[in-house]
Amino acid sequence: MPSLDARRILQSLVQGFDPVSGAELPAGTVMQRTEVLGALLEAISALEADADRSRRRAQLPQNVGRAWSKAEEEKLDSAFRAGEGLPTIAARHCRTIAAIEARLELLGLITAEQRTTRNRYVSRR
Repeated sequence: MPSLDARRILQSLVQGFDPVSGAELPAGTVMQRTEVLGALLEAISALEADADRSRRRAQLPQNVGRAWSKAEEEKLDSAFRAGEGLPTIAARHCRTIAAIEARLELLGLITAEQRTTRNRYVSRR
């Protein structure tokens, strides 16, 4: 079931309506219990968070999180040494600027202090 349909059904139940017929649910149903409503709201929130993650992920370059090949590292090295800008290099490699800087640092071409992006995985003291 698509996430949008699931959210619509859950929201209908929270509002006290039958999701199929649209009729108001009878008084005293289990749907009116606080813990049931709370669980439905949690489920709606989880579906919305998942949809938000999917939207953000769709906006990222296609190689985010993928391993670097030796050939790709060599191309990165050459482009950087040739003076190409980081945004251009990042676009060509379908990676973020942070990923480009992290790889340049790993290759010893820049220092941590030269990075313009923050390294989320290593604390700097």
